[in-house]
Amino acid sequence: MAIVKDNILLQLVRGSIGRQITIYERNGQIIMAKKRRPSNKKPTQKQLEARLKMRVAADLARDMMNDPEIKAYYASLAGPGQNAYNMAVKDAYRSPEVQQIRLEETNVVVTAKDEFRVAAVTVQVVDKEGVITESGPAVLGRNGVDWYYKAAVLPAGGRVIVVATDLPGKKTTRELLYT
Repeated sequence: MAIVKDNILLQLVRGSIGRQITIYERNGQIIMAKKRRPSNKKPTQKQLEARLKMRVAADLARDMMNDPEIKAYYASLAGPGQNAYNMAVKDAYRSPEVQQIRLEETNVVVTAKDEFRVAAVTVQVVDKEGVITESGPAVLGRNGVDWYYKAAVLPAGGRVIVVATDLPGKKTTRELLYT
C-alpha cells in the first residue's frame, strides 16, 4: 500500500488498473494498493456467523437511516471519515449489556450500557411458580446508566427478568433470582 502525494497524473484516477493495482481515496488521501483477489478457501463457521451478523446489522442500519432524527443522532457521533450509516452499523452490530441488577427493598435498579445508548429497559417480576406478577418499563436515572423500576411487591423465591433494548432494537435479557 502506498499513499500518493502531489502526483498530477493520479489526482483524478480511481479504480483498478488491470489485475494489478487499485487506486482509491480514503479520508482525503489517495491510496494505491495491490488489487485484492477473492479467496479460494472455504469460510469457517465463525466467518459465516460474523458475515450473517454484519448483514443483519447493515439491514437494521439501513432501516434506521429512514428516520431523520435517528440519522441526525448518528451523524452527530460520526468522526472524520465516518457517516451516520457507519455509526448505525456499529451500534446494530453489538447488543446492549445488562451489567448489574440490584434490589433495594421493592425497587429494581438495573445498570445497562451500550456503546451508543440504551433506548429502553423493561422489568418483569415472576413468582416461584413462574407466573408474571407484574411488568413494566423502567425509568432512566440521572446518571444515564441506571434504570429504576418500582415493584409493588417482590414475592419470596421469585425472580426478576430484565430486557434492555438499544436504538436498533437489539435486546439483551438477564434475570436475577432472589429469596
